Amino acid sequence: MEEVNITTVTEFIILGFPEFPDLQIPLFLLFLLIYLIVLMGNLTIISVTCLDIRLHTPMYFFLCNLSFIDISYTSVTLPKLLDIFLKKRGNISVKECFTQLYFYLCLSCLEFVIISIMAYDRYVAICHPLLYTLIMNLRCCLLMASGTWIFGFLESVMHTALISNLSYCGSNVINHFFCDLSALLKLSCSGTSTIDIISYIWSVIFGVPLFMSTLVSYVHIISAILRIRSSEGRRKAFSTCSSHLSVVILFYGTVIILYIRPTSMQSLEQNKVFALLYNVLIPMFNPMIYSLKNREVKVALRKAFTRYLLLPKIARMSEKVKHHN
Repeated sequence: MEEVNITTVTEFIILGFPEFPDLQIPLFLLFLLIYLIVLMGNLTIISVTCLDIRLHTPMYFFLCNLSFIDISYTSVTLPKLLDIFLKKRGNISVKECFTQLYFYLCLSCLEFVIISIMAYDRYVAICHPLLYTLIMNLRCCLLMASGTWIFGFLESVMHTALISNLSYCGSNVINHFFCDLSALLKLSCSGTSTIDIISYIWSVIFGVPLFMSTLVSYVHIISAILRIRSSEGRRKAFSTCSSHLSVVILFYGTVIILYIRPTSMQSLEQNKVFALLYNVLIPMFNPMIYSLKNREVKVALRKAFTRYLLLPKIARMSEKVKHHN
């Protein structure tokens, strides 16, 4: 009887984008630029919100949470990808791989919940403006935010524990740019049907209600806006939620393309491309959308630029003139 040589995997090799062997340095520079834009854009949103007292509202409180999630999200995947581009080595230990997977799943969960909460916040502001301060009070906002973070960290434990208990005794090459759940399942040499069933049930229990709550919130919002008689009133009402609506369309549009495609249309190469949209472009575009489409943020940015950059520079120039005189 022929013996089968089974070797337990002690590390994985993340391929990144080997389809472009001659473009590794240009890709490194491109993704480094994207990462810096993500960091600067989202840190700007957080800083401006903290500095401008007019933005100390529930909407911008949750926007700060979203910006922090986006920074963390890209920081989980992009630094390792940049290292792969630069060193052309994608080795990652099993423990590091599962740690990356855990935080990726956790932050994905957090983003779903925060976007849904922000939709509810806009629903209350437009459909029940007189009750807004009563419903979205400080205690309620803190409870929702802390509950979201606790839920996200706990929810990811189950999936990470299940996949880390699988056997990996064959190929250790991950055809992706990070330790993606689907890529790891393909490498397992043990049965994955239990994880598949649990993931499906969990997505129905968790994902569908969040999507439906966001959808229902915006159905009520749009209905309320259309009932406003004056065009100026409709414009002002829509301007309060247009930026978040743009984020919702971008987010769920990408998620639908990435996860709700027929299996026959899915491939690892396509999954990598769509995952880039979800992992990189959304965190980069979110602060741009809020900066360009939100009047309050634009005013706060101009005010912060004048107060913290322009005025100190003018003051230093005046001091130099006085010193020379």
